[in-house]
Amino acid sequence: MFKLTFLGTSSGVPTRHRNVTSLALQTTHNRDWWMIDCGEATQHQLQRIALSVHDLVGICITHVHGDHSYGLPGLLASASMTGRKKPLLLIAPAAVKAWIDATLLHTELFLTYPLIHIDVDSAQVVHQEAGLTVSRHALSHRAPSVAYRFALETTKWKMDKAALLAAGVPPGPAWGVLQAGQDATLDDGTVLSAATFRQVDTERATVVIGGDNDTPSLLADACADAQLLVHEATYTEAMLQKVGPGPTHSSVQRVAQFAESARLPKLILTHFSARYHNADGMAELEAEARLHYTGTLFLARDFDTYELDATGKLSKLAAADGRVRVAASH
Repeated sequence: MFKLTFLGTSSGVPTRHRNVTSLALQTTHNRDWWMIDCGEATQHQLQRIALSVHDLVGICITHVHGDHSYGLPGLLASASMTGRKKPLLLIAPAAVKAWIDATLLHTELFLTYPLIHIDVDSAQVVHQEAGLTVSRHALSHRAPSVAYRFALETTKWKMDKAALLAAGVPPGPAWGVLQAGQDATLDDGTVLSAATFRQVDTERATVVIGGDNDTPSLLADACADAQLLVHEATYTEAMLQKVGPGPTHSSVQRVAQFAESARLPKLILTHFSARYHNADGMAELEAEARLHYTGTLFLARDFDTYELDATGKLSKLAAADGRVRVAASH
């Protein structure tokens, strides 16, 4: 029901192999997609995947810091220069919108589409459409930061064949009429109501994507019925203690302990300090996570793609090295 592609997984600054933060989120029933955060050079990252900026519904910014927002002006400009016409949602702090307005004014940037700003502090539910609700949840960081909760619900119906057979209606033309959603009349004049022989199947999936945050437990309510949490894990616990309270980030241990206590079945960690951007560093992060969390765990890399289906299965579809992999787990 959801597909997630990581466009940037580094904290603070880019490295040779990781860009700064951005995530593409698709619902698997159409081509529309959302972007959560837009660090510098995000539009370059988009050149390497199949998503089009013309199918982008909205951009959700978790907080004002540059590694989460400096890619916005270029991305908005490129969308305009390639002919985008339909409106684009920008769910972001008011300060981000003021900065974008100043950039438009002082660089003679004229957008060819409406940019619709929704102040992230205006309401808890920041967007709602048929089957999808997006809400924001306050976090703890040195700048006001939020997580976004994407709750998707799809309802399908199919003809109840067992009920028809039980009612003595064998396969035939009436079944086709009922399958089309219309009442059917049998040869003896009996009217079969389509509503009577309909099975409704509702599928739900919820993903919570956190911004920078030093207190994972603030997401307890948002994660209550979620299948997947994506959260920053900038440092190990030992390094977090060494750098002190100033950065106001989470350690791997603290995120893992929260996810375990909240009984979250799936956890993807991201937003790693540059000091861990080698095999030994990532192994250290993973070891700490697995020490405190027993659910399905991934440490994201740029261009990793994951799919969460309605059964709660999380599959890794593509890896950062470009090879297609399917590593599924319930």
